[in-house]
Amino acid sequence: MEKTIAAIATGNAAGGIGVIRISGEKAIQIADKVFKAQDGSSLLSLKGYRAKFGNVVCKGEQLDNAVALVFRAPKSYTGEDVVELSVHGGIFIVERTLEAVLAAGAVPAQAGEFTKRAFLNGKMDLTQAESVADLISAQGEAAAKASFSALQGSLSNKINKVLNDLMDCSASMAAWVDYPDEEIDDLEDERLEQTLTDAGNALKDLINNYENGQAMVQGIDTAIVGRPNAGKSTLMNLLVGRDKSIVTKIEGTTRDIVEESVRLGTLVLHLSDTAGLRKSEDVVEAIGIERAYEKMKSATLVLPVFDSSRRLNNEDLKLIEICRDKKAVAIINKTDLKQKADIDMITSAFEKCVFISAKNSSSTKDIEIAVKELLGVFDFDASAPLLANQRQKQCCQRAMDCLFDAVSCLVMNVTRDAINVLVDDAINELLSLTGKKATVEVVNNIFSKFCVGK
Repeated sequence: MEKTIAAIATGNAAGGIGVIRISGEKAIQIADKVFKAQDGSSLLSLKGYRAKFGNVVCKGEQLDNAVALVFRAPKSYTGEDVVELSVHGGIFIVERTLEAVLAAGAVPAQAGEFTKRAFLNGKMDLTQAESVADLISAQGEAAAKASFSALQGSLSNKINKVLNDLMDCSASMAAWVDYPDEEIDDLEDERLEQTLTDAGNALKDLINNYENGQAMVQGIDTAIVGRPNAGKSTLMNLLVGRDKSIVTKIEGTTRDIVEESVRLGTLVLHLSDTAGLRKSEDVVEAIGIERAYEKMKSATLVLPVFDSSRRLNNEDLKLIEICRDKKAVAIINKTDLKQKADIDMITSAFEKCVFISAKNSSSTKDIEIAVKELLGVFDFDASAPLLANQRQKQCCQRAMDCLFDAVSCLVMNVTRDAINVLVDDAINELLSLTGKKATVEVVNNIFSKFCVGK
């Protein structure tokens, strides 16, 4: 941690402003070498949370007007001395300013190193650090709110409450086992069982909400499928809001998967428009149809499209059967035309059906409502504690298993020291989740996925 690091903290594109962030013991001294305040004062004399206007100097020449913002340790993002130099946002100016800072003694920051230092300096735990990356990559309102809630400590607070209860139990059992001759009140079985059960159920709730949370935060992998000319590509274009897929009256126009991520209200759908399902002698189209079936099987959500103006054929019936084991919202299209399809057969096979004319943009709201209701996220609370990734989920799962095993052992009158081993194992998993006992490899892997400058 003795090195002072620097990086561009804004996007790699021209903009109104560009920020170079410097953090470390010599951050203010290094910034003072490249920044000259207009009033002639030194940044070394500046208190924390203060700013100066002046110029950035590179190789003895003034490069640009700038504002230097100083944060004094420990009251900064990283917990160290930090200086942020804000210059005009041209790519050349920003990169030259960084070069000047590096020439003055800083070293380039690694991916996520600023946030890693914040974690190591106790400014945030590991779940909050992970939420920073999630907040940066958020594609929709729900994702942004959930990530910010985690950054504010919603998940940390829930886990820490469970941890405190478990550590109290562990301490009581350890004292009673280690000092049998002392007058230490034994933790009653009923009270111990209740505490362990409540803790296990709290973790179980987090695990049960994981899939829905991921759907809202990461987006929903969605396949649009159906027979040729059912209106799949028209639906794709409707949801995207522009002509993404080619639409013609010629069957087999779509031969490969066309992908696009879209916001549907507060949902983010990762859409895949697939080839029309039918038997084909065309080699290229046949490959596209095979990929369509593969995509349908792997997708979290399926939007099977049926043409209400045509009778159901074998491909429609096969599609209905495949969708019985999938999360699927049936899209019954071309409702503006004379009905010929067996609508009752479709509606009886799907929990949710939406009747649309794919050329009518007002249909998107009906699709949004149906998808939310099907996935159980209609009343999704983005401010509630949520597990953000598989690492967190696995820690929770192992801790929960240990606690429910401990309850079973308690019921079977297993010795307290054996029960305490299970409780301690659960505690260690939760400490790993929050980062208090995370391995160096886990920590390095997490921050390696961050962007440089954050």
